[in-house]
Amino acid sequence: MRPGVAWRRTRVAGMLSLTLLLTACATLTFNPQPVDIGAGPGEIHTQTEHDITVSTTILSDEQALQQFGVDLADVGLQAIWLRIDNRTDHAHWLLVSALDANYFPPDEAAVLFHAGLSAEQEDAVTRHFRELAVPLKSPPATVNEGYVLAPRHEGGRYVVVKLASNQHIVDFGFAVTLPDGDFDFERLDPERIYGDQELPDLDLEQLREEVRGLPCCVKDQSGERNGDPLNLVVVGDVGDVLAAMSRAGWSFTHRIDLNTVQRMLGAAISGAAYPVAPVSPLYFQGRPQDMALQRARNTIVQRNHLRLWLAPFRFEGRSVWVGQISRDIGVKATTKSPTLTTHVIDPNVDEAREHLLQSLLVSGAIERFAFAQGMPPVPASDPRVNLTGDPYFTDGLRFVVMLSGNRLTPPEDAEFLEWRSSADPIERSRELDGSP
Repeated sequence: MRPGVAWRRTRVAGMLSLTLLLTACATLTFNPQPVDIGAGPGEIHTQTEHDITVSTTILSDEQALQQFGVDLADVGLQAIWLRIDNRTDHAHWLLVSALDANYFPPDEAAVLFHAGLSAEQEDAVTRHFRELAVPLKSPPATVNEGYVLAPRHEGGRYVVVKLASNQHIVDFGFAVTLPDGDFDFERLDPERIYGDQELPDLDLEQLREEVRGLPCCVKDQSGERNGDPLNLVVVGDVGDVLAAMSRAGWSFTHRIDLNTVQRMLGAAISGAAYPVAPVSPLYFQGRPQDMALQRARNTIVQRNHLRLWLAPFRFEGRSVWVGQISRDIGVKATTKSPTLTTHVIDPNVDEAREHLLQSLLVSGAIERFAFAQGMPPVPASDPRVNLTGDPYFTDGLRFVVMLSGNRLTPPEDAEFLEWRSSADPIERSRELDGSP
């Protein structure tokens, strides 16, 4: 048989197969059903400002499939529900780009599901998406509700709602968690960590002394070996921490279990992203971190991440968390981790600490902050090593931050407590190569 004939027959067979596949797809039933917003895993959050009440939550993937009739997760989308009760005497416009600059308007999102549908079904999907979209304009004395479709975030996100009127903007912010059973914050119960123990409530000077008296570093499980420096202290109850950190772009973190380890190993091999990847356990006061957060890049190899432990004292009635922060810049195999892999840290741990300060400042999450002496300085020319043998250097200071929670604090209004001044982490890193 001539090659050209064989190619044409193969092409015809392929086109026939494709036609049959598309015909089969066109027979799919598009049958969306309304969902009970309050019945999902995510909590409904509500705030009122200037006679406007806004409520929000995020649909689970299963809820979104039921409500939209198509699988949003399959194309990387997420449905954010909003209800806007405008009791003022003037209209307000929803600034959707403040919620997510990469949001999808209804028609653009609907087109993602048109392939394989009949023209009638395409129209039905598009109409349905339009009907579900939240109106952008809220006239006076009206209640509007609907959905914004945005790129999918696992575990939840910080939902920013800005409503603009003439020379006036009303701001709302919500830390919305979306549990899936694997996140460390789902098992966090601060009341159980210290039981009936009455924790001392410190004033500012007592807090400074307590921070200075903390151990230098995290430990291994045996408590015998030192690891990365304890270089962070956060003041705020759990809700404050989740709100401030998610507003600053930090993600929640999966616990280590068989499913998450398999996913992490797959991502490490392929170089794929896993923005809520588990964080290996380190120890303070004989227990692993109570929760962890991270800012990941588009590969599992790189991320800035921190661990937090609830401290055995409070400050002005609020919880205090002792922490460790460092930046991951690589991955290596190890038998010292339950995942059989571990990240390699950037030796300049002060830069990771500075990044946290800046991300919280620019997002308006800091009420007050300071630096307190922790461990003796470690020069770049003579670094220490952590539990997996990675070198690090530091000025030895601890970043102490009092979070503003859901309240937005402009960077210029954040109060700096002049306990100590931190060194420039870039200048310190130059000691290593002798740069001027």
